[in-house]
Amino acid sequence: MKKFLRYLGLGFLSTFLTATPGLGAERISFYYPPFGEFYLSVDSLETFAKKGKIDQDFSFYASRATPQQLAQLRDLLQQRFNVTPTLVSQVTYSPIGEEVVKQLGELLLTESRQNGFFAIRASLILAAADREGLTVVNLLRKFPSNTVRVNFTGGLKIVDDLSQLLKKRDEVVASLQKEAIAQAANSKIDFSKQPDLRSPGKFRWQKKTFELNDFSRSRRLPVDIYLPEGSSQSTKELSSPPFPLIVISHGIASDRSTFVYLAEHLASYGFAVAVLEHPGSNAERFQQYFAGLAGPPGPAEFINRPLDIKYLLNELERLNKSDPTLQGKLNFQQVGAIGQSLGGYTVLALAGANINFNQLRQNCNPNYSYFNLSLLLQCEAKKLPLRNYELKDDRIKVIMAINPIDSLVLGQSGVSQIKIPVMLVAGSQDIFAPPVSEQIRPFTWLSNSNKYLALIENATHFSAIGETTSGSDVLPVPSALLGPDDRAPVYSYLNALSVAFLETHLLNRPEYRSYLQPSYATFISKEPFNLSILQSLSPDQFNQIWNDSTAQSAKSLNIP
Repeated sequence: MKKFLRYLGLGFLSTFLTATPGLGAERISFYYPPFGEFYLSVDSLETFAKKGKIDQDFSFYASRATPQQLAQLRDLLQQRFNVTPTLVSQVTYSPIGEEVVKQLGELLLTESRQNGFFAIRASLILAAADREGLTVVNLLRKFPSNTVRVNFTGGLKIVDDLSQLLKKRDEVVASLQKEAIAQAANSKIDFSKQPDLRSPGKFRWQKKTFELNDFSRSRRLPVDIYLPEGSSQSTKELSSPPFPLIVISHGIASDRSTFVYLAEHLASYGFAVAVLEHPGSNAERFQQYFAGLAGPPGPAEFINRPLDIKYLLNELERLNKSDPTLQGKLNFQQVGAIGQSLGGYTVLALAGANINFNQLRQNCNPNYSYFNLSLLLQCEAKKLPLRNYELKDDRIKVIMAINPIDSLVLGQSGVSQIKIPVMLVAGSQDIFAPPVSEQIRPFTWLSNSNKYLALIENATHFSAIGETTSGSDVLPVPSALLGPDDRAPVYSYLNALSVAFLETHLLNRPEYRSYLQPSYATFISKEPFNLSILQSLSPDQFNQIWNDSTAQSAKSLNIP
């Protein structure tokens, strides 16, 4: 009975922390066999939210929670989500949004114990339109049923599964960190006497903006070019044009301001940097979509984004011959690509990873998206016409993928086709592109020995995004999911590692290879964003780590 009551309290809290009920309801029903049905009035919940008082109805549940849990619950109940009814409507009527609400409807049922899909969607929209705004209590008030029935058994299973998965993730990350630290201990390099790649280089640079138009695909492509000026007076490196060219692809709902810090840093080291916007999935498109002025980004973005980069390179080759400001300044024998999130997928595709339609057909199902939100997006690619898309660009010699999504849309058969040097960057607290499934395991699929995995502890999906980007403002992401506010250490890691990686593998300068060793990560690490670098991890090694973490998780959870 004690274990049941503990689960009852935790399950109740987790239901509100991971789900969003709807309105008009007077009570919430929890059915937990064989103990029967338990009820909580919405009035009690509202009293607790507004006054912090625990009445007799709520006391049964509150006594099973810690003071910290109760404080977190009250914070959530008081939080007003600043979203418009148009935005809520657009999202919940989109294919991905409908799938999310349907899954939620399996946990939050109507009074007649039917899937709560339609009731949840209606209550979300009505609450967003109400004067009090979208809050948990207001959702309950708008739910078109007297009772919201919580699928308590299903909810507990999800909570338990998620708890085990997070434990396994943390144990995998800890194991990789331990291995990196052990490797770093063998290093004899004193990085304090080496040039600091986190600091700007010696080159001056200027930014030039172009607007390209691919009329064949109706794609307008704004692009900023960061171009080194003249020669460096204090270094023999990259002393004159043509300069190696780096292309940066932003993530979904971002724009070309996202990685200004990285573009400027690379330009200061003598790299020409082209940062474009993908019109089908940039911040502007999402603003229009949320305002009801455009449809949602479609699966064609999986094709159009790599084609945007190919078109950009074609146009830059043309301008390199004809435009006075660019003429003769770009080296197309030395081209690299950097991308984040969906941009990470983009550069992987450009490097030779083909879309894995067989895996998409076999594995895309509703259960996949509970613990890996990127699969909702990846599975949209299943709607593409089945054909062999030519997305690889042989001009690109190296790639750096930050928080990429790839486990299903590319899979092992796709990622293993990449033959050029690759650096993958993962954040341990990324819930949108979880590190184990989207970066760590795919790292083992890479066949080129020149591969690197940079693992940043406590980093989220947004930690690498520059402060000037509008991406974080466009997407209604709760602040708790953005990660620590001071992202400067993450920016410094990416600045330094990108220079080291590109100098080593694009410009063939072996003197920079030492910066890609685990010992350098240890040297520049700064809490809470501790950095680890791995240069190798085989599938067998990963499987061993995963199996060990599974056993450890089972032991800690008393699972036989």
